[in-house]
Amino acid sequence: IKKQQQDVLGFLEANKIEFEEKDIAANEENRKWMRENVPEDSRPASGNPLPPRLFNDSRYLGDYEAFFEARENNAVYAFLGLTAPPGSKVGVHLPHWKP
Repeated sequence: IKKQQQDVLGFLEANKIEFEEKDIAANEENRKWMRENVPEDSRPASGNPLPPRLFNDSRYLGDYEAFFEARENNAVYAFLGLTAPPGSKVGVHLPHWKP
């Protein structure tokens, strides 16, 4: 989970996309908000949805897998519900990182 969170945060920071990070481990209110705002069809069969989960305000966008797929398809801005900056392609191209 931590690696996925760092991947998302690193991408947003590198592309100067404003975001607000909500800690669900230390804040019960944030945890409750996330559980209530993840749509029923996007929840696991058992247990609670795990982070990272992405939202644009209160509109649910998806989980890490959806983010990763959008990034691989150069469609992150569309996935995030944002307009791509001038001079960019339809999405953002991010080189593959090798650990």
